[in-house]
Amino acid sequence: MPRPKKENLQNLLCPVKYLIRVLGGKWKLPILCILESGGTVRFGQIKKKLGNVTNIMLSQSLKELERDGIVIRHQYNEVPPHVDYTMTQKGKKVIPALSMLGDWAKEFMREENICPECEECLSDIN
Repeated sequence: MPRPKKENLQNLLCPVKYLIRVLGGKWKLPILCILESGGTVRFGQIKKKLGNVTNIMLSQSLKELERDGIVIRHQYNEVPPHVDYTMTQKGKKVIPALSMLGDWAKEFMREENICPECEECLSDIN
């Protein structure tokens, strides 16, 4: 496989920095995986599927994703009040790239004898 030209790699630096600013962090990509189904998901459902995230970290990650136009927050002033989230068109556009990165990870996880569909991850989906 030919190596990318040095100037092409340098042209990636700014977009990669943007990508890290918008989607970087421990929780943002897993949140997108949960929202990828296209439906509306409540805060509590996201928290449950993520497992060990704190309310503060989840709220902060969701606020940043909302600020950057990746998710939409819907607040319902009912009793009891609840909040849910959906992915925007901008957010949906990252899913094919995320899927490609997931395929890359699965390939190398198999090489390292790490099961890419482990019971823990599969139970998180359900």
